[in-house]
Amino acid sequence: MVEKKPEPAVERPEAGRAEAAEPGKGPEKGTRAGVILPEKPRRGFIRAVKRVAGRELTAKDIEDILWDLQVAMLESDVAVPVADQIVERVKAGLVGRRIGLRTDVKKMADEVLREAIKEVLTSKQEVDLIKIIEAKRAKGEPAVFVFVGINGHGKTTTIAKLARYLTKRGYKVVLAAGDTFRAAGIEQLEIHAERLGVNIVKQKRGSDAAAVAYDAIAHAKARGLDVVLVDTAGRMQTDVNLMDEMRKVVRVAKPDAVIFVGDALTGNDAVEQAKTFDQAVGITGTILCKMDADARGGAALSITQVTGKPILFLGTGQGYDDLVEFKPEIILNALFGD
Repeated sequence: MVEKKPEPAVERPEAGRAEAAEPGKGPEKGTRAGVILPEKPRRGFIRAVKRVAGRELTAKDIEDILWDLQVAMLESDVAVPVADQIVERVKAGLVGRRIGLRTDVKKMADEVLREAIKEVLTSKQEVDLIKIIEAKRAKGEPAVFVFVGINGHGKTTTIAKLARYLTKRGYKVVLAAGDTFRAAGIEQLEIHAERLGVNIVKQKRGSDAAAVAYDAIAHAKARGLDVVLVDTAGRMQTDVNLMDEMRKVVRVAKPDAVIFVGDALTGNDAVEQAKTFDQAVGITGTILCKMDADARGGAALSITQVTGKPILFLGTGQGYDDLVEFKPEIILNALFGD
């Protein structure tokens, strides 16, 4: 069943029937990820470096400080292998440096820390959704993006935000209500479609999610639409039946990207979820929600290194416009208070 783009005067649904996200609503855009680098290790670096003015730094000089840094990161839910990588990169960046009497020690220590963290935030794989859309558009075909993740972690709202992001850039979007498992899944996406003024393809609850995706793609091809955004039922990575259903959706839809949506507040749990979904269907990248409320930032630091796939966007609030393209500098500036 296809619902066409409604008239602009559609009455707003009752509050609470859809996940948050309304235009212009929600907290200010931005991220909070400031306690991964508390003052103790930073001050420790500065003291250690100042003590050796006039000679080269050794591993012994910064041994205790590196330990403090590692503990701080682990307490902030950074994955152990990623914390180890950062510590090793900081060590490599400092050991052997000759410290002059006029060296700006704080600047030097921060530069080494920033560079080490930037490396773990930067994926070797580049994924640009706009380039994907344009490449498919040139062939006269819609781009298909399938969204996966845990129930209640912002997947449906994120789809609505990305629909807004794309329509503002002139792309024609259709939503596929593939969350046929949850009672309110179809209704929530339907409300978002009404608010955003985009088409939605849906079937009744309990329908085959892969069939919904197939119909949405056919709808997009028939009407010359640019993008199909496919919702799927939120599922725990341990739910065998739902994971099998997700594999079927991906097999039928043949998406141009499979996007994992994770909750930054869950820290290392989000990283492990992304890893499991990647093993199951091969994710293309991640969108991290609730970065405006994340006081630790461990998920952002870990997820790229653990999965090898890039962060694509950050959710920074509850409004439809609270979705920002990911750049490592966003996290770095939050960590260092720039």
